[in-house]
Amino acid sequence: MVKNHDISHLTRKFGLDCDVISLGEPKSANKLEEYAQVYANKRNMPKNIARRIVQKPMTYGAMMVASGDADGMVAGVSSPTSLVLQAATLAIGLKEGISAASSFFIMDLEGAAGRGSPLIFADCAVAIQPSPAELADIAVSTARNAARLMEIEPRVAFLSFSTKGSANHEQIDWVVEALEIARTKAPDIPFDGELQADAALVESIARKKAPHSKVAGHANVLIFPNLASGNIGYKLVQHLAGARAIGPILQGFGRPVNDMSRGATVEDIVAVTAITALQVE
Repeated sequence: MVKNHDISHLTRKFGLDCDVISLGEPKSANKLEEYAQVYANKRNMPKNIARRIVQKPMTYGAMMVASGDADGMVAGVSSPTSLVLQAATLAIGLKEGISAASSFFIMDLEGAAGRGSPLIFADCAVAIQPSPAELADIAVSTARNAARLMEIEPRVAFLSFSTKGSANHEQIDWVVEALEIARTKAPDIPFDGELQADAALVESIARKKAPHSKVAGHANVLIFPNLASGNIGYKLVQHLAGARAIGPILQGFGRPVNDMSRGATVEDIVAVTAITALQVE
């Protein structure tokens, strides 16, 4: 069993000065009524229905975050990802200018594949078939989070099965469109695409396939075109290359919310709690 004091002790051990609240059944009748009224107003529903929804721990926690009574939420150890996303979407909502929630993994490749620094993979857990606008949002959000959480200069590659027009398909056109939208939204971030994975990561191959790219061969943020490729890609790197996959880290919500695997250990929860604390603005 994961206990509240276990998390608090370990977060302080890792240099985090934060309070951790474990929610079972919500105990504050005053807050429950307050949250129920806010939720009812937000969702345009009767208060008695809102109360039944808000008294569930997942929604109650999301309402604590939405109301500013908590800075972030870590959930999912005993609930599926879909419920975490639903509670966060309905109670907190998306950041202004973001069209859909997404996620990323920090792939710790120390000692694997000759790399000493991590890679960021997105989206590998949430967005099944993102539109070009959604893919652009994923890229911008992931790059911003990489810079903030990892203190790296993001170099973002939009991945595909083609490099710079080596193939023709509507799926490639989507990636190219997403690239242009991302460049418009965040001109300060180096984006490039469409790039095959080898051209994005291997300098010698990049010189042949994309010789004029400032990202090719040096990418540290990889944007997959859909959930199938992203989920398959991170699991292959995790299990065949021996990388440690940290995540999924959710992004795009108005306030920090993160999901956990139902097989998560105390150490896993601490790692994601630390990242959630760093996401607080």
